[in-house]
Amino acid sequence: MTDPVYLDHAATTPMVPEALEAMVEQLGRTANPSSLHASGRAARRAVEEARERVAAALGCRPGEVVFTSGGTEADNLALKGLAWARRDQDPRRTRLLTTAVEHHAVLDPLEWLEAQQGYAVEHLAVDADGRLDPASLGTALAEPASVGLVSVMWANNEVGTLQPVQRVVAAAGEHGIPVHTDAVQAVGAVPVDFAGSGVDAMTVSGHKVGGPHGVGALVVRRDLPVAPLLHGGGQERDVRSGTLDTPAVVGFATALDLAVARQAEHAAHLRALRGRLVDGLRRVVPDVVLNGPGPDSVPDWDRARLPGNVHVSFPGCEGDSLLMLLDARGIECSTGSACSAGMPQASHVLLAMGRDEDEARSSLRFTLGRTSTEADVDAVLHAIGPAVERARAAKL
Repeated sequence: MTDPVYLDHAATTPMVPEALEAMVEQLGRTANPSSLHASGRAARRAVEEARERVAAALGCRPGEVVFTSGGTEADNLALKGLAWARRDQDPRRTRLLTTAVEHHAVLDPLEWLEAQQGYAVEHLAVDADGRLDPASLGTALAEPASVGLVSVMWANNEVGTLQPVQRVVAAAGEHGIPVHTDAVQAVGAVPVDFAGSGVDAMTVSGHKVGGPHGVGALVVRRDLPVAPLLHGGGQERDVRSGTLDTPAVVGFATALDLAVARQAEHAAHLRALRGRLVDGLRRVVPDVVLNGPGPDSVPDWDRARLPGNVHVSFPGCEGDSLLMLLDARGIECSTGSACSAGMPQASHVLLAMGRDEDEARSSLRFTLGRTSTEADVDAVLHAIGPAVERARAAKL
């Protein structure tokens, strides 16, 4: 049996050998990093050295790195923790600004804050490529005293669009409003610098950079109050209680360090493969639609989206059906739709970009990564034509 062609790196990417080796070494040691004995101190040293590596890779100070169980927890901690702390300081700060194309790890906590805590969530408009309209942010900031925070992702997880984060920071910064960005998809794919960007809080995840699952970090300015979600041992400067998973933290730091160091080389490799895939798809399926920035929408399109992202719609097809047809041929990708309680739903990202329900259901996302090759791309191009023909003929 041949190995599958794996083109779903935005969902998770394989661990790099160095991270696995670092984890295995730590798994052979038994100690709680909060313990005061020698073994505990050794575990603590490993955690703090990992924190320093994460900080160096992300352009922040070690004291600004709060380890979490992953991106979802980090997003929840940022949004709820900042919203609560800001409202405690000033009860008027109940408006929370975001975009309609955020990951559900951002949208759902904000929806909860609105439904259960009395906040008002405002979704800023995006253009046809999924890019934030700066004018909508300016309008929302017309009454800044009532704004608790702004959350805009660095890069979109579905269509790969890069957001104008520094313009968001400049606009919000005029009024002293903190900005959070979910940079889970961006780190290791494009240059990301916490201090240089000016953001106040930033989410990263281990398994998106070649590290283990179940670990990530919230990078947050030391002088920015954040109310904790978890109470207990007071770890992570009382912002996130709970015994840290030392092996996972060390594996995460190792992978992140390598991902950032190799980012430029990695991006060039992915852009070449992406160009081969986009050109080939247009040749094999002439009416295919590239979602997000493309040669027909922006001049510098290849720099306006993640280098490994190819999100496309196939008119007359259901994305779920195409996914299964390709899966039967050993090609693994994902759809542009999210699933809620087992019921397929049209992609909220594509709907926010102005696509209709049919277009939003007809998409596939191919995401390239470190292990991707030209042979992988060619396998997709060989299989996609017959799959589309079959789906259209059967009205799947």
